[in-house]
Amino acid sequence: MNDHKARTGHRGRGEQPMVPDAEFSSYYGKPVLNAPVWHSPDIPGYLFLGGLAGASSLLGAGSHATGRPALARVAKTGAFGAMSLSLAALVHDLGRPSRFLNMLRVFKVTSPMSVGSWLLAGYGPLAGAAAFSAVAGKLPRIGAAATAGSALLGPAVATYTGALISDTAVPAWHEGYREMPYVFAGSGATAAGGLGLLAAPGRESAPARALAVLGVALEGAAVSRMRQRLGMIAEPYRSGNGGRYLRAGELLSAAGVAGAVLGRRNGMVRRLSGAALIAASAATRWGIFHGGKDSANDPKYTVVPQRERLRE
Repeated sequence: MNDHKARTGHRGRGEQPMVPDAEFSSYYGKPVLNAPVWHSPDIPGYLFLGGLAGASSLLGAGSHATGRPALARVAKTGAFGAMSLSLAALVHDLGRPSRFLNMLRVFKVTSPMSVGSWLLAGYGPLAGAAAFSAVAGKLPRIGAAATAGSALLGPAVATYTGALISDTAVPAWHEGYREMPYVFAGSGATAAGGLGLLAAPGRESAPARALAVLGVALEGAAVSRMRQRLGMIAEPYRSGNGGRYLRAGELLSAAGVAGAVLGRRNGMVRRLSGAALIAASAATRWGIFHGGKDSANDPKYTVVPQRERLRE
């Protein structure tokens, strides 16, 4: 009897469960998924700067068309500078420039990486020509054509990275495929608007202010919808490094919009709000990046949704 009690865990108070609580683990403690080998700050910087570049090209084209030369110059040079830094961050993470060039050897319409590589290859020279013409005041016709071309490609440049990360197996990225392009579009618009508020004169800053407010509203709505729809899988966007960055982005966005709207006649407030909006956009990209990596490192974000789909 004593041996039976020892085997069953009976201690005189009824049988006690001997099966431990289920834990989400894998062989040898390895994650279910191989986490992305992308590194910070290269890849979140690449995501942020690409969004800033694409949205800035739109702002530059609109400013050019409505007779705001100073704002147009800021936006066009900002677009080319951001794109150059974005490519530098991508190449640095890849390790060798030849690896980026190898991606241009084929074009595969079903691959966001392939489409994105060709998109950057076409957008970069257009953004550079538009910026050169705006700064040097030369070749106005070529500059206008390049401005229009970069603005045409700008939305895709700002959002294709959302499709790129959603095409991976990382749970928090893949399951957010519906909202992620909108998150990135809003984040890019926030950064471009912030750049205009920071560097352009106040008399021409109205389009930048409107773009920033629109960007903050779109980004906030998309992130909120994504968290709600993803349920448990969105936990890394509420906790850990991802959650901290996203909360910081929300606070900076609120402060930036308040400063942009209430401080229209105060140059210092306008510039501070612009800097806050740029930082908010960067924080969003860092938050999405780290939230995704955290979800790949925890097996439950892969196993639980699979079990739920099997039950359904």
